[in-house]
Order: sequence, then structure tokens, then C-alpha cells
Amino acid sequence: MSLADLERLIASGESETLELKKSTAELRSGMQTLCGFLNGVGGRLLFGVKPNGSLVGQEVSDQTLRDIAGAFDGFEPPARPTLERIPLESGREVIALRVEAATDALPFTYEGRPYERVSSTTKRMPQEKYEALLFERSHSRRRWENQEAEGTALRDLDREEVFRILDAAHAAGRLVESVGRDLGRVLDRLGVRRTGTLLRAAVVLFGKRFLPDFPQCELRMARFRGTEKDEFLDQRQVRGPAFRLLEEAMLFCQRHLPVAGRIEPGRLERVDRPLIPPDALREILVNALIHRDYAEAGGAVSLAIFDDRVEIWSAGRLPPGITPEALTQEHVSRPRNPLIAEVFYRAGLIEKWGRGTNRVVAHCLAAKIPAPEFREIAGAVEVTFRVPVTGTPQVTPHVAPHVTPQVAAILRAALEEPVARDGLMAAAGIGDRWHFLKSYLEPLMTAEWLVRTIPDKPRSRLQKYRTTEAGRIALASVRQ
Repeated sequence: MSLADLERLIASGESETLELKKSTAELRSGMQTLCGFLNGVGGRLLFGVKPNGSLVGQEVSDQTLRDIAGAFDGFEPPARPTLERIPLESGREVIALRVEAATDALPFTYEGRPYERVSSTTKRMPQEKYEALLFERSHSRRRWENQEAEGTALRDLDREEVFRILDAAHAAGRLVESVGRDLGRVLDRLGVRRTGTLLRAAVVLFGKRFLPDFPQCELRMARFRGTEKDEFLDQRQVRGPAFRLLEEAMLFCQRHLPVAGRIEPGRLERVDRPLIPPDALREILVNALIHRDYAEAGGAVSLAIFDDRVEIWSAGRLPPGITPEALTQEHVSRPRNPLIAEVFYRAGLIEKWGRGTNRVVAHCLAAKIPAPEFREIAGAVEVTFRVPVTGTPQVTPHVAPHVTPQVAAILRAALEEPVARDGLMAAAGIGDRWHFLKSYLEPLMTAEWLVRTIPDKPRSRLQKYRTTEAGRIALASVRQ
């Protein structure tokens, strides 16, 4: 850290993540503050800076450094803050100690006492909160997802689903090395089988059978008339692996959320604008699936569509240190189910940097709709998109696709021989898989202009598509 960086850091004064101490004569209280940072979102402690921001520095001897290193021994679990020395023009130095948040080790104590950071103050942590964090620590090491899926064998998993996700991981560049086509080896590489034992995470992600041992692998969806839960227009309950639940939820939204279509200057084809940006909707649904508390057997992910809003619920509280308000700001990523989250990451559906909800807000503002509201209610997390949904039909009527340049390119690509989905996307110049599936592939199959080569296994990784005679006629009409 340069002197200029240091001056910028202390300019805003002490905060939730910054503490200023005149010298290491206050070493013990400084360690208590570091303990508070460890139990929060991390932070920096500076020795050699007065609380008013004056840079005074201090003499730093070998004994000073030994005293600091010895003070670190007071942390439980063990913690080793990073230490940096910033020289001043006076010849004295500022000592900067930094710690990062460590969710898998919470709560930390110093000399047997837990501390927390509240605004710019360090205080003893209440006993009730300390005990709750102790419980969370135990849970993080012995989580529901990383326990043995008793009575489950490889035959109980959907092999095609496993390899579909494996192929997605390769396509996303997040699983570079080849792991072959041995099912057990692939599951080992994805971290959902250990020493030959299937974990519960494997069932959540790839299971074929969910009753009676896994009732929590459920998605509940409803379209209500009006703004209350008085009358259903449509409802569904689906049990299945997580990726399939995600697809079912997106399909339900496509059926019930209106799409505005218009012609933009300079473009031949109609531009469709969904009510909620698909990327934003998908991100929230993915979060509901990977962050929910699967230990609650009666819980489920719920999707409710009203005339004036869309609500998505998932069982379980937010992780310690994360508030609903923090989800719209920069925040750390603290997945409740890291094994499940890791597979979603490899499939290209999430990032690892805690920016997902920030991207959701950005997508919504770009689409000129309000940012979603985040709330924690009665042990569950609720996300609400406040958008007008009135007037949507229960079932979307069939409309023949327009033969746009992209449609023509797709039909032409599969004219002579069957082509896989990635090949059709490349021919049309479309990179978004969901957009291609919903705006092109599904409408073309509904119109029977394209058909699957393996119709009885629509999710097969070997699936390809070919242009039908009706598709040839549609293509020929454009050429004339």
C-alpha cells in the first residue's frame, strides 16, 4: 500500500471495516477489533494513525513484530491477519493489519470472548448471537448436502442429466480436463461422490427418485388471479433435480408473463422484450435453488405470479453477515450449499464473486423496471419483482414463427443432415442458450419445422435436430 493509498483509506474515517489506533500500545483492543472484523465482513486495523485521521506513525522494532505475532495466538479458531508496513517521511511507520471474512470458521473469539463490529465500534457479541453462530459453524462442516445419501446408488441418478451438465461445464470452459464417460469418475470430479459414497448433493442435482426421502427437492408454482392468494389460474408442483426445476420455473414464467414485441428501426425481425429480463429472473431462481436450506424437508422453492408482482421464495435465512440491503450492494459470496453451488458454477449459471444480485438490479434498471425487493421473512428469503402482469393468458397460443434471417439460417443448417443445438446457435449467430431455446428452437419444433432425432429422450446429450418438409416449404417461401 502506498502512502497515497493510505491517505485515501483513512480520509473517510473509522467505519465498519476500518479501525485507527495511535500505536501498538493499544494492541489488545486492536485484536478485539480484528475479532469483530472476522465475525463480520472483514476489515483493516491501522497502528500509527490517530482516530481523527492524523498520521503519526510509530517505531517498529523486532520486538514490536514479535508482540503482534504473539497477540495473534489469542484468536480461536486460529487466524493470521496479513501485515503490511507503510513508511512515512518522518522515518516512522504505519502498521496495517487486514483480515477477510471467513464464514466457514465463524464465530471467532479473542482470549475466549467473541466480538462484533457495529458501525465504527467494537463490542462484545451477545451470547445468543454467539451460540447461533456456533451452531452455524457446526452446520457448515457437517452440512445436509455433504452427508451420505443413504440407500442411493448410481442407478438412482439420471445419467443423461449428469453428462448434459458435464458437457455444459466443458462448453463454459469451467471443466477443462477430460474426465471420460465413467459416471462414478464424473461424480467424483464434480465433488458429489466421495470414496465411492454418493452425497445428498448428488441427489439434489441428478436424482431420478425423490419420494419419500427427498421431499424438499420440490418446486411450487402458481398464477393467481388478482393480487391475493384467493383464486388460482394455474398451479403446478414438480419434484426433480435442480437443473430441471430451474427449467420448469422458466417455462412457467414464459407461459404467464407477457412479452412486448415491436419492430425497431434498421431491423427486419420483431424484437421481443420479456416483462422481466430472463437473465435477472434466472439468477434469482438459481439463487433460490442453491442457497435454500435443504435440511427443511417440508420446504420448497416457490414461484407465485400475481397481477402486480412476481414472488420467489426459498426456505432458509440469509448467511451470517448478509442482510437484504447488502444484496443490492457489493457483498461477499457465502453459499449455504457450496457443493451444489459449485456444480451450478461449472455449468456456467453463476459466478463466484457475490455479484449475482447486483447484476439482477442492473438488468432490471436497464429494462426500465424497478429493482427487485429482497426480504427475510419467517425463516425464508423472498424476492419480489413489482411488474404489471395483468391480462396474461393461461396458455400461450401457438403462433407460426416469422422466417427471420436467424430462422432461415437455422432451417438451412439442418436441411441436409441433423445438427446439434450448438451448431444451430452458431449458424444463427446467437450466443444466449436460453434465448435460443425459447425464441427459436421451441417455436420451430412447435410449428413442426424442426424435429428431434431422438424424440423419446429430449434431454439426451446426443440430441440433434433436422428440418422437416414443412420447414423446407417455409424456407423456400423466403427464397422466392
